[in-house]
Amino acid sequence: MGSSTDLHNIPIKNLYYMLCYAWGHLAEKEFVNIAREDEKDIKHLLTRILLVKLRSLIKRGFYREYIGFQEETSTLKGKILFQESLQNFSFKRAKMHCEYEEMSHDIPHNQIIKSTLYYLLQSSKLENTLKDEVLQVYRHFDDISLIKLHHSLFTKVKFHRSNQHYRFVLDICRFLYEALLINEDSTEEKFADFEREPKAMARLFEDFVRNFYKKESLEYKVYRENIMWEAEGENLAYLPIMQTDISLENKERKIIIDTKYYQHSLTQYRGASKLISGNLYQLFAYISNVKKAREKETIGILLYPKTGQELNLSYTMKGYPVHIYTVDLNQEWKIIHERLMEIVS
Repeated sequence: MGSSTDLHNIPIKNLYYMLCYAWGHLAEKEFVNIAREDEKDIKHLLTRILLVKLRSLIKRGFYREYIGFQEETSTLKGKILFQESLQNFSFKRAKMHCEYEEMSHDIPHNQIIKSTLYYLLQSSKLENTLKDEVLQVYRHFDDISLIKLHHSLFTKVKFHRSNQHYRFVLDICRFLYEALLINEDSTEEKFADFEREPKAMARLFEDFVRNFYKKESLEYKVYRENIMWEAEGENLAYLPIMQTDISLENKERKIIIDTKYYQHSLTQYRGASKLISGNLYQLFAYISNVKKAREKETIGILLYPKTGQELNLSYTMKGYPVHIYTVDLNQEWKIIHERLMEIVS
């Protein structure tokens, strides 16, 4: 057995690279150089990067959109609302109700940024020197409304050519919002320890590996795939749909990768190390039910982060090649890159 690797202590730079792949922002990878030698955690690094991006945004000018207004005014503009004007006797005050649009910075894109900065300022977990920098940037958002953040806000924001430069900024804001577990019934907050949250890290590991192969393995089509059971009988609708984490496909091969983010990639049975049976069953169900293409090899891979010994196991199960691999996320990024490319070569 090799030395044990603590998944809670993945280098912050590696976590940032994983996020860049998962979010589809490879152009932003070089911002990792902002990290200090004694960087506290990924949230502090992302806050530093956010501030750099926002300073650039402030120089460029905030993105604006048309916002609809409705008010009683003595200056006629837009569409006159005659019914509302008559009902409120506006004419007696030499006014009319009008509906009109104006360009404004006070839109969800900028409101999310301001509210994220506000929550960072309230956090007791953020270093004071970094909090001072946050405050300097926050003051540029005086004309922007402070709002209560929630998950749906991030999904409703629309991006297009004119505001693409906001996408990375708002991805950071979303991460920080999810890391800052805000109690909606009070002002209490706490930093969630992202690196120690298994479900969050499992999602990141899967998204990172999928997008890594999309960007780096151009010979393959990379996607998630729904697989139906090869079954006969009544009421087949009751059978659950299987969805792969990652499918890679070219003219010669189809590779189905199932990522598993566990502190231990092996289990113990009567004093002996064994593979986790449920993971093997799941992978075999995928490769044995997927629709076969003529003369195309179908391969199954279980991929774990390395926590003990490195795994390079190969089997043939019912005619299907099955491999179990680990990747050491504590290595230099170049080595991680080479390992992932080797796995599908």
